[in-house]
Amino acid sequence: MADGTARTAAAAELAVQAREAAQKSQGYWAGVWKRLRRDPVTIACALILIAMFLAIVFAHLIAPHDPYQGSMLRRLRMVGTPNHLLGTDELGRDMLTRLLYGGRLSWFMGITPVVLAFLIGTLFGVLAGYVGGAVNMLIMRVTDVFYAFPSVLLAIAISGALGAGTINAILSLTLVFIPPVIRVAESVTTGVRGLDFVEAARASGAGPLTIIRVHILGNVLGPIFVYATSLISVSMILASGLSFLGLGVTPPEPEWGLMLNTLRTAIYVNPTVAMLPGACIFATSICFNLLSDGLRQAMDVRA
Repeated sequence: MADGTARTAAAAELAVQAREAAQKSQGYWAGVWKRLRRDPVTIACALILIAMFLAIVFAHLIAPHDPYQGSMLRRLRMVGTPNHLLGTDELGRDMLTRLLYGGRLSWFMGITPVVLAFLIGTLFGVLAGYVGGAVNMLIMRVTDVFYAFPSVLLAIAISGALGAGTINAILSLTLVFIPPVIRVAESVTTGVRGLDFVEAARASGAGPLTIIRVHILGNVLGPIFVYATSLISVSMILASGLSFLGLGVTPPEPEWGLMLNTLRTAIYVNPTVAMLPGACIFATSICFNLLSDGLRQAMDVRA
């Protein structure tokens, strides 16, 4: 009878702790949103990125021309030319159309490796941080091997070994970004693993998978996600760089890095048109960077 009463009291105490944790979580995210609304730079960057995303998604409705159809008679037209708002490229293709369609591949190649690295890196990082011991040693030492090489050179080396192509470029960038995500995930998991609510869950008989799914992930996904968003700008620059070097997207597909490569010979003839793909890469990267900084500051309870 006494054992049953004790178990009932323990269950009630755990229920109260869970309810208090949920209320604190709701209050925390409300505070994050409140701080975000007070940051005009972050909001402006988010709106710009949303507008760019909608433009490239609905490029088939917005673009005035076929992205592959050109004419040698209208090559390298200036910005503001009638019927060609942003001019034409070296083959007479409409630049506005090429930039809109090129954004699809650039965003896809910039975001997909980060998403894959976030999923894989979080899995191995949380595993290493929670289990510890030999598992942690094995995962983190393999991660350190990748840190021996600069990310740019590693991406070029992997892409060069695999060959040119969109899928190979995404694979190479994913392999480059997994190690830093693992390191961040392992660090935050190690910090959460010894907290009181995790020890209470372990003492109540919860299994490792339940503890990781219910108690660990909810506290570590936020910092890992914010860090992953900061990698998107780097990923877009690296993806464009691979295409520029001929290791990513291949012609005649529109992609901002590839467009920079094909237009570099026209920089002295029509520099304004030649710089447009670079301007798109710069604007997207800086917006993702500023958005990531704003999210990190908003999620900092000391802010």
